[in-house]
Amino acid sequence: MDPGVLSRRDPDTGAWISDAEVAETTCTAFSSTKTPITARLIVRRVKDARYPDALFPVWRYHPFFTDTDEPVDVADITHRRHAIIETVFADLIDGPLAHMPSGRFGANSAWILCAAIAHNLQRAAGILAGGAHAVARGATLRRRLITIPARLARPQRRPILHLPAHWPWATHWLRLWRNTIGHSPPATAPT
Repeated sequence: MDPGVLSRRDPDTGAWISDAEVAETTCTAFSSTKTPITARLIVRRVKDARYPDALFPVWRYHPFFTDTDEPVDVADITHRRHAIIETVFADLIDGPLAHMPSGRFGANSAWILCAAIAHNLQRAAGILAGGAHAVARGATLRRRLITIPARLARPQRRPILHLPAHWPWATHWLRLWRNTIGHSPPATAPT
């Protein structure tokens, strides 16, 4: 399924059915400058899933400006794929690529490789945690699931995990633990 498409399957054929609609028009951007650009303005609209029972349909609009000669539906798919890649780049630049270690090519190559591995592990952790974490940005996942305010104690050689008493993401973190490890974490005690 293409990203961003509110879809369901046809019961007879199994094909995806989408209520997304795409339209285009020509538009001149930067008309007040010396070099105006005339290209295509493509707008995609999708019914907002938050309001399924509204009296009138509520739409979300996603416009973009392009000068490609692709058909409108292909241009829309290309644009959405680029948006996903740009989100990955933004996550990497916001996180590990903001701290490139040196001006040396070898060190930076190793750093980028480690950053890509960490990004993939972080995305997998978000999916395993479920809920809104499956589509959350990298900074959100780091803040909610990775840098947790907890401590592991071993009184009488029994591990006890001290999680904050009113931590709003405890259930998501525990779901991540169970999905990753396969069993419940050590006994938890609120701190």
